[in-house]
Amino acid sequence: MSILVVGSVAFDSIETPHGSVDHCLGGAATHFALAASYFTQVRVIAVVGEDFTPQHEKVLTDRGIDTKGLERAPGLSFHWTGSYVGNLNEAKTLGTDLNVFETFEPKIPAAYADSEYLFLANIDPVLQARVRSEMKDVRMVCGDTMNYWIADHRESLLKVLKGLDVLLINDGEAKMLSGEQNLMKAASKVMAMGPRILVVKHGEYGATAFFCDRSFLGASSISMPFRAPALPLEEVVDPTGAGDSFAGGFYGYLASQPEFTPAVFRSAMFYGGVMGSFAVERFGTERLQSVSREEIEARFQLFREISHLE
Repeated sequence: MSILVVGSVAFDSIETPHGSVDHCLGGAATHFALAASYFTQVRVIAVVGEDFTPQHEKVLTDRGIDTKGLERAPGLSFHWTGSYVGNLNEAKTLGTDLNVFETFEPKIPAAYADSEYLFLANIDPVLQARVRSEMKDVRMVCGDTMNYWIADHRESLLKVLKGLDVLLINDGEAKMLSGEQNLMKAASKVMAMGPRILVVKHGEYGATAFFCDRSFLGASSISMPFRAPALPLEEVVDPTGAGDSFAGGFYGYLASQPEFTPAVFRSAMFYGGVMGSFAVERFGTERLQSVSREEIEARFQLFREISHLE
């Protein structure tokens, strides 16, 4: 099964209590694709500049990721500068240089038309809606967004939400989007906007899935929210790609399964946590490039053990 992800392939300059890096490979689509590639085939649509070298692309292709949708444009790639010094749970943005990403217009190669799963990473909802309209026959659509789009592009975002099966956002974004401070009420309002399932990320505290009666899992299958824990880690080096890596592990596992059941969905939540936990152990994409499937399965078992009550 193939996932088509549309988003950013970028460079990050990051400072944390463990040090700093300049222009390491990053971007929502990059982290998502690397994490998902351990479970299924991934195709990427993004734009990069002249500073994106064959060595950078090799990070993706070495994982079997299809990069035919990677557009090259004159100029520099999207570059984000941020700091986690003082608070690893919240990034302080020091600079955002959109560069070639500012005029990004996603172009879907003909070879990608048969993609079965679509992930709309955190980009302008106008672009998300355009891609969604061109990929009418996908089996499932999952999407992400952020506070900027919620606050300043709400009307466009609401159009996107109507076409989503699953929305992945953090708890602050869920409350902002719904206008509710209680997470249960917030989830109900957000799902009324379109998504059949809402996955709310809580950073180091795990993630919660909420289901409505339009869920593809069936209303009678899961009537209560499902909470997946996060794995306690001794050391977090760089949290930047954690959320996108969670999304990649979660959606990659879903796409690898022949059918959707409550058990499959719960396992997908755990695999999302697994990939997010690996991503934060090194700067940028370094850890996601080198993890083995054996390590993934071993950590999945750890997640099962810490959540098992008997």
